[in-house]
Amino acid sequence: MLEAFKKMIEKTIHIAGVGEVLLVKSKRAKRVNIKIAPLKGVRVTVPHRVTFANAEKLVLEKKSWLMKHIPNMQKLEGKLTLFTPDTQFTTFSHELVFVVDASSELRAKADQTKLTIIYPPDTDFASIETQDFIRHCIVETYRREAKVFLPGRVRELATLHQFKFRSVHVKNAKTRWGSCSYDNKINLNLHLMRLPAHLRDYVILHELCHTQVKNHSQDFWDLMDKVSGNGRGLDKELDQWQIEVF
Repeated sequence: MLEAFKKMIEKTIHIAGVGEVLLVKSKRAKRVNIKIAPLKGVRVTVPHRVTFANAEKLVLEKKSWLMKHIPNMQKLEGKLTLFTPDTQFTTFSHELVFVVDASSELRAKADQTKLTIIYPPDTDFASIETQDFIRHCIVETYRREAKVFLPGRVRELATLHQFKFRSVHVKNAKTRWGSCSYDNKINLNLHLMRLPAHLRDYVILHELCHTQVKNHSQDFWDLMDKVSGNGRGLDKELDQWQIEVF
């Protein structure tokens, strides 16, 4: 029964030069959406009203686009950490620790200073499922750290430079380090916790400057230079980091 249902909502196709492509039905999708992600490959979200056959035709039409972007995905995959019991890794305030336990399934626990991955002896650390589990645990650790640290840091920098804002929210955004709404609500990406302190502060100051200047005009960059010392220079340095690539 489960396999039959899975076949109704998922389909995997193979395209020469691209590889495997996963098509997944979604009730929320309004259009066919093609996404390429490290370790996950090509994933196509398909609205329920669209057949797999029509979605496959659209993917084939995008073959040249896919072949152009797949090398970039592979390059990012090369930058990802392959987590194993020998991996030394720390988040903002937690150390990643591996503990083998023959009586346990793959699971995790966290305290104030450690994120512990507990695994059975036969765990395949090369599998996507295992890596996804570990990365999910790390991201959730970053989320908890961000919710503790970032609102206070925003208040400190806002007080120091005399900015006013309404609220701070932590999110797991895919493309933006931060944003500021028209009514001065600031959203910050939990992946800021991976950045060096000066770049984390740069993103916070960037959004605080948007409480006064809502665009990226010269006035905005003049204000950024005033509060950060070198707005455009820090912006270029931030470009060397990719969200979710660690």
